Amino acid sequence: MNKLLRSIVTYSYIIGYIPTQLNTLKKLRKRKAELTTAEYDQAVFETPQRWSQNILKKAGATAHLTGTENLQEGPVLFVANHEGNFDIPVLIATVPKPFGFLSKVEVKKIPFIADWMDELNCVFIDRSNRRSALNSISDSVESLKAGHSLLLFPEGARSKGNEMKEFKTGFVRIAAKAQLPIIPIAIVGTSRLMEQNENKITPAEVFVKILPAVYQQQDESTDTFKERVERLIQDARSDLQGESR
Repeated sequence: MNKLLRSIVTYSYIIGYIPTQLNTLKKLRKRKAELTTAEYDQAVFETPQRWSQNILKKAGATAHLTGTENLQEGPVLFVANHEGNFDIPVLIATVPKPFGFLSKVEVKKIPFIADWMDELNCVFIDRSNRRSALNSISDSVESLKAGHSLLLFPEGARSKGNEMKEFKTGFVRIAAKAQLPIIPIAIVGTSRLMEQNENKITPAEVFVKILPAVYQQQDESTDTFKERVERLIQDARSDLQGESR
């Protein structure tokens, strides 16, 4: 299958699948009061996970996941490097733990997808609005305290396979206020699926590594802890790049 045809097939599936699942979403919402937070999050997560796994199949992506032994029970804050647009579907498809994620507010305008994101407890942010950015920290903390796991990309923008961008410190404040561990995740290869091919979808191998949980030490400053997490992900990313060659 050539790149153009593969792109058309993949994008058509991305757009076309979620509207067919509205009845599933309605049924889940009716059951919400009967389930614990963890049970409901898992039930909601199953459809986006199946959708993401099929997206990877149609894109020709082969995903390799390591480090699942580092996952924990209960809510956690996942922190990952941001290589490409396929990061979210790759992580939803592979990580065996339900989570929401921080997303640009523009995504909330997309019909059907926004409905599922609400149930996943995603947090929306308008990066052009400072108050929105501050509110996103409060919303993230509230979601974590309510028992939902969350994924953040502290770079704020895709590296597209180049060097990682410097992490912003917001995730440190979120973890501290929620009093929860950070689980770092390193990703390599998602930009090969799209960004490195003039945005035409191309088969590629993707590598994801879940690292052990990290905690901010009592005497550790925000900047020092941020740099420690960033370095852990950078080192793991370098190891994965060596494996992918």
